[in-house]
Amino acid sequence: MSNMTQIPETKSGAARYLPMIAILIVAVIGAFTLRDYLSFDALRDNREALVAFRDSNYLIAVIGFLAIYTAIVGFSLPGATIATLTGGFMFGTAFGTVFNVTGATLGATLIFLAARYGFGEKLGAKLEQSKGPVKRIKDGIDENQWSMLFIIRLVPAVPFFIANLIPAFLEVPLHRYVISTFFGIMPGTLVYTSVGAGLGEVFARGETPNLGIIFEPHVLLPILGLSALALLPIIIKAVTGKKDI
Repeated sequence: MSNMTQIPETKSGAARYLPMIAILIVAVIGAFTLRDYLSFDALRDNREALVAFRDSNYLIAVIGFLAIYTAIVGFSLPGATIATLTGGFMFGTAFGTVFNVTGATLGATLIFLAARYGFGEKLGAKLEQSKGPVKRIKDGIDENQWSMLFIIRLVPAVPFFIANLIPAFLEVPLHRYVISTFFGIMPGTLVYTSVGAGLGEVFARGETPNLGIIFEPHVLLPILGLSALALLPIIIKAVTGKKDI
């Protein structure tokens, strides 16, 4: 009887890893098969068809764009930057930023939930039971979750995929993850969306956009300023000894 009761538990335990395994498989396949389709050249060559489709089917274009962007981020497919540029090119800076941020947040949430369901609870429990520097680091992040979540989103040097996974392993509440992702990626997304909104002129000149613009001082310094602002609660709590809300 004991063996019979252990079988479902084993299967259930193995099933927990299926979402992350599926994401990794699709990501590997996509890296080899979709790179040419999710590229700047593909956007340039299909720009007239995209604009025509948007003009005649705006709502469908928005829904389709959100679905594609969510899939690109959710399955870690190549082309996230191109998708952001496309959002600006098709919908303009204002609406394009909203659609880009929404799609990216939905995709990031899929990875977060898959990682938490498969690995997060066990890893979080192990970290909680650990001692020494690892436990102190986890406690430090736990006590300053809002600030740390915004910092890893605001700082361009933190890879987006890594920023999606870290909170899943640190028992971050879903609502904090979603809110910090949506607003934390907004400054950088706004920059790339505005670049995409000007692609019409870039295409006309036969040039390529400057994707390194986010590291230029007039763009990077304000983002770093926001990062410093996100650090302010940590400094205040260090002085007052208050806990995170």
